[in-house]
Amino acid sequence: MTKPLRSLSGLLDFDCAARWGSFKLAAQELHKTPAAISLQVKQLEEALGFDLFSRHPRHISLTEKGQEFSATVRRMLGDLNTKVAALQGGDEEKILRLSTTHSLAIKWLVPRIARFTKLHPDLDIRIDSSDTIANMEDGSTDIALRTYDVVRTDPDLLFHDRLVAVYSPSLVLPGETEITLADLERYPLLHEFTTDTWIALLRQNNALKGNYNFSRSFTNFAVMVQSALAGQGIALVSHAIASDDLRSGALKMVDCESAPYERGYRVIVARDKRGMSKITHFRAWLQEEVAEMQKGLQ
Repeated sequence: MTKPLRSLSGLLDFDCAARWGSFKLAAQELHKTPAAISLQVKQLEEALGFDLFSRHPRHISLTEKGQEFSATVRRMLGDLNTKVAALQGGDEEKILRLSTTHSLAIKWLVPRIARFTKLHPDLDIRIDSSDTIANMEDGSTDIALRTYDVVRTDPDLLFHDRLVAVYSPSLVLPGETEITLADLERYPLLHEFTTDTWIALLRQNNALKGNYNFSRSFTNFAVMVQSALAGQGIALVSHAIASDDLRSGALKMVDCESAPYERGYRVIVARDKRGMSKITHFRAWLQEEVAEMQKGLQ
């Protein structure tokens, strides 16, 4: 018969000891004695009915059950700290919590955000870069920018993206001024997960018949753009992610027709934050930045 936990006092001590792999080091972090940490963990083990640590003469190590329990406790304490931080946040109009993908954060949002903070210097901007879907209900996120299959009538559509073939000017051979579709066989063609997007572009341009090198695959557009900047091949990437490098001239675009692409970004706002001035200001700024970015496609 399982026994319910009657006290949670040992969880912080256990989490700290699990992170350090030491009662002594955990005691230093928590400003307790090693004996106090050891006692709390022992009482927790007795309440759970199984050992969390294997005790050795000079060190401790998590048992198999201890490893599983540690992951759960760490996740729980992380959620608790997130909620506490949200509740302690003070004036909600002075903190803007943003969440978006790694690629958009690194190559689009972060390079531009200084322009927004210049307009609204009193706002405390907190950016969470993660490809994991944000929790919009726990107070940790005010607004999220996420990729999705475009719904053209969606009022929250931020922009419909487009795939572009880009390359570093360093790849252009002496005597030539650009890389064309006819030159693609000379270079590795960089792709994200699948070659389907390249095949669609080549088909769109009646260029399927060729001996193409699809040997390099990447997990996200930001990494692929960096690879293209390093001259490692021709990358078929999101125009948004490559837009700043195209504008600066660090990358050039292969002159060809785009293939159909039904992906884009939408704005997701936490239900209890809709209508707040910080959200209104940020959405208006986003629209201005998108309009400026899309000039590069005209």
